[in-house]
Amino acid sequence: MAETNSSEILVAGAGPAGMIAALAFAGNGFSITLAGPPAPPDDRRTTALMMPSLALLKEFGLFDVVAESGAPLRAMRIVDGTSRLIRSPTVTFRASEIGETAFGYNIPNRHLLNRLEAAVREHGAIEWRESLVSGYRLSDHEAVADLDGDTITARLVVAADGRSSPAREAAGIHTHRHGHPQSALVLNFAHSRDHGNVSTEFHTETGPFTQVPLPGQRSSLVWVVRPEAAERLMEMSNNAISEEIEGRMQSMLGKVEVEPGRQVYPLSSAMPSRFGARRVALVGEAAHLFPPIGAQGLNLGVRDIQDLVTIARASRGDPGSPAALLRYDARRRPDIMARSSAVNMLNYSLLSDFLPAQFMRSAGIGLLAGFAPLRGFFMREGLRPGSGWRHAFGGRVTESGRPSGEEIRR
Repeated sequence: MAETNSSEILVAGAGPAGMIAALAFAGNGFSITLAGPPAPPDDRRTTALMMPSLALLKEFGLFDVVAESGAPLRAMRIVDGTSRLIRSPTVTFRASEIGETAFGYNIPNRHLLNRLEAAVREHGAIEWRESLVSGYRLSDHEAVADLDGDTITARLVVAADGRSSPAREAAGIHTHRHGHPQSALVLNFAHSRDHGNVSTEFHTETGPFTQVPLPGQRSSLVWVVRPEAAERLMEMSNNAISEEIEGRMQSMLGKVEVEPGRQVYPLSSAMPSRFGARRVALVGEAAHLFPPIGAQGLNLGVRDIQDLVTIARASRGDPGSPAALLRYDARRRPDIMARSSAVNMLNYSLLSDFLPAQFMRSAGIGLLAGFAPLRGFFMREGLRPGSGWRHAFGGRVTESGRPSGEEIRR
């Protein structure tokens, strides 16, 4: 017999964004139902979590156990690997330039997901229902979801259910989608030279080729290519693709040995017309989807969650009210639009043979390479939106609730 259960917050989706959302809301005194099966155990990707995101994990007691499997990102370098007429200078962003010891840590997804899953299962305020929501009935007063043959009522649905988000569709939120003629090949590899905790993003005619440090003499790679090239690379032997990668990297890490387990993901972009409506608030890939450039994905999702929790606390009596969702939309829109626009523009400039587009990209990167104050501004903004402006106009100001990397480690 079907039962009706109530929960203040229903989190749809049990990926990293969903589990972080469940932990964040539960940590602020809300009763939570988390709906969704555990993430697949064969995810070989890694996630570069920046220090502000790791600060939130520290609130859950997870910073040390998550960071121990990752590698600190002490510098990030952009290298123009194109053969075009107009090329950009190399620019290196060093965390030490803005008083940080690291921008963040690059963490294997499997380890991150395992730690989050353990924390969710141990939390007394979170009920995890390991199945998908089969349907929603949304009104001005409450959200009703069908789950495992039961009915769940909630004041707010947090849609962390991915790029195809059934919760977003149920709320009637229109989404503008755009497919890219690109796929991302993802793999890990060992190398004979030390990476020095430096991540290098090579810009190529098909998209970024990004090496990110892992512990020891290992790195992860996200290689954006045309779909047909991704198929060819998947069919290569380990020795052949290792030689291909070493050549692309100009042997800067010495001999390369690719590890088993390559994966390919088609790339697309999506932007919803609103970030909340009809008791549903969008976070993570349900709220924004764009190519993997600049380590923005999950870090942007963490900021979604932090802002949504702040607004829900201020609207404790009804966290999913129309007024609360309007405030959430207004708060998230500038950050999401700025990040997604910048990433998409850079991606288009890599694909374009239009000389003015190449010139603009080269000029912009050249300014960053040659003008330290501008470089510092972009590094601070990349970590914490608004911190670059605060530093420019008022000296180094610590944002309330957003500690530095050094404070996180203490």
